[in-house]
Amino acid sequence: MATDSFPDLLSLYMRRIRASASGVATEIGLSREAVNNWRNGISVPNPRSRDKLVACTRYLRLTENEANRLLSAAGFAPEFPLQAEAKAVGAAQPFAAFQDRVFAQLAQAVPYPISLLLSPAHWGQPPFRHELLQRARAQYGEGSVLHIQPPYSVSTVPAEYFAAIGRQCGLGDVASDYEFESALERRLLAGERIFCLVSRFEQGTPALRETLAGILRSLSEMHSGRLHLLLCGGEALADLKYRSGDLSLLNIAQVNHWPDPTLDDLLQLAHHRWPEHRWSVPVVAALQALSGGHPALFEEGLQWLVDHPDAGEGVSEEAASSSALRTHLASSPRLWQTFLPLAQVPASRARLQQLLQADDLGRARPYLQDDELRSLFWGNLIHARGTGDAARLHWRCATIRDAGFMVLESCATD
Repeated sequence: MATDSFPDLLSLYMRRIRASASGVATEIGLSREAVNNWRNGISVPNPRSRDKLVACTRYLRLTENEANRLLSAAGFAPEFPLQAEAKAVGAAQPFAAFQDRVFAQLAQAVPYPISLLLSPAHWGQPPFRHELLQRARAQYGEGSVLHIQPPYSVSTVPAEYFAAIGRQCGLGDVASDYEFESALERRLLAGERIFCLVSRFEQGTPALRETLAGILRSLSEMHSGRLHLLLCGGEALADLKYRSGDLSLLNIAQVNHWPDPTLDDLLQLAHHRWPEHRWSVPVVAALQALSGGHPALFEEGLQWLVDHPDAGEGVSEEAASSSALRTHLASSPRLWQTFLPLAQVPASRARLQQLLQADDLGRARPYLQDDELRSLFWGNLIHARGTGDAARLHWRCATIRDAGFMVLESCATD
């Protein structure tokens, strides 16, 4: 199979939105010369530049598949694990029952059909976006489904921000937030029932996303039952639900958290991702325990097993639970990028040390006030076990705690 050319892909994606090298450079914090060198094949991103390239994929408004493709061409692991392969028609789909519940809940919500779909790091925003849109089109009709992906650039002025969103919604030329609101309202006044998916809600500035949330909430209230909203994001979207109490812009919205994958989900994902391998239940179960169901760690574990057939007899249960694989996963950059900011600050370092030594991290609440716990939760390193008042916070797995201790040791010796 031919591999993608990184310079060709980058040039293609830049031309598609008429992005200049200076524009990309400004948004991702590099020089124009560095971006031109990437585009002309003079250099490729080095391992320390992965975050810059991820920011570039957002600025270029790439889909999850396109972002994974560009990262792979640069020699990096995917940003959106286990979602890169197209699913065969009629094949079993992971998380199908959860998605059914989300859409059933939205259809039955009265009087304000607004749902928040919250997911932590490494799942994508939202996870399985293509599948969500397919379900929406089947339920609401092709022409009644809008998909908003707010512009990434933090330098976008309000007129350009809403002009871009207006184009995404097929509303023609709009030049302000008011014109966007008016154009969408005209469709609602005509009697349409519209579904709107907002993905990557956190992109852009807080002021602009609050304006967008306010417009959508206002239209939902004025046209009861006609505008069905599924807003997808993470910590910043949760803030709009909880931080200001009854005055929060999205206080009337229902909340759904993307669930941890079950063993069946992981089996389906493994078969979709590497269909040429026979993934047995014991192997996937062992890797589930080792990764704690963390999607990026699970995929890294699968890749390690594929790359190290000598670790056992083919892809074996012993290899999937080996100390070599556990050490490999504990060194994952994805874990370190969440731990490092906490470990580098003396006050939070002491708190992190304390948390790493605890088996139970306290009660799971709808909104975590504790800064360190909130960072670890949205970084997908801790999760809630149990339901209702019995729900408690725990580390996902021992591998993640290993990584935390490694980071602390690294900071202590620097």
